[in-house]
Amino acid sequence: MSYNSADSVLPDELIEQIQRYVDGEYLYIPRKNSNQKAWGENNGTRTMLRKRNQYILDCYLTGMTVSRLAEEHFLSEKSIYRIIRETKEKQN
Repeated sequence: MSYNSADSVLPDELIEQIQRYVDGEYLYIPRKNSNQKAWGENNGTRTMLRKRNQYILDCYLTGMTVSRLAEEHFLSEKSIYRIIRETKEKQN
């Protein structure tokens, strides 16, 4: 995460008010609730997992065993079964 200098984005009066509370310290200002993004949206993780899960389901439906899928993806068999179940549910 990068940061902007308050001098370049805030009016002087507001900076003076903020300095009364946090003079010279770092201050994190969270996003508005309406602007927040879901987990994995910024870096593509969500998309990558969706594709992986679809691949797992497709392989399973064409005959690959759960144990082989677990080994190939470094997951437990229980996780593979969960991925298969959840991916099928999302398609219905």
